[in-house]
Amino acid sequence: MGQELYKKIYTTKEFYVALYKGLRTFKYMRKNKKMNRISPHFIERVMLAVTAVNGCEVCSYAHTKIALEQGMSDKEIKMLLSGMTEGISDDEMSAIVFAQHYADTRGNPSQEAWNRVVKVYGTEKAFGILGVIRIIMIGNIYGIALSAFKSRIKGKKIEKTNFFYEVKMIMSIIPLLPAALIHAFISNLFKVAVLNFDEKQGVETLM
Repeated sequence: MGQELYKKIYTTKEFYVALYKGLRTFKYMRKNKKMNRISPHFIERVMLAVTAVNGCEVCSYAHTKIALEQGMSDKEIKMLLSGMTEGISDDEMSAIVFAQHYADTRGNPSQEAWNRVVKVYGTEKAFGILGVIRIIMIGNIYGIALSAFKSRIKGKKIEKTNFFYEVKMIMSIIPLLPAALIHAFISNLFKVAVLNFDEKQGVETLM
């Protein structure tokens, strides 16, 4: 597909944080989609942009297939998977750029970047976009390990990973998912902020 794969390798701790964050904001993605604030095409563009930064092979194939089925052109898909933003409409550009920034910072965007998204789209839609980004981050982190393992089975080793890392990441979903579900439920119960920024550095942190 032309894009570089396995650009970022995440730890199990980062996977847990991504699961927790994704579970907390999934409802915003679902609500915005239901209210037609974000279209399926928009969602796929955002997901392709994040996948391009992380370099997840299995996600690239899966979301390319979905995008093609939705009528997106080969040119646009290849462009997004190459990290390019040419041809992106003005109303989607801010979301795409933020999605790339979110992935590039490994899920720790700056407060300034987030404030720009809120200014452009409003709080409700901004949280919907954040929900989309966080869901594909979960898929990418898990998918990178899964893709590497599948390649290893086929006799093609991935230099950035090893067998033990791949198995550990794949199996980690068993204890991490229920823990993240409980964590997210408690945070929602006590109305913990969905986004928290470090006062000194201005980047998102997990409370």
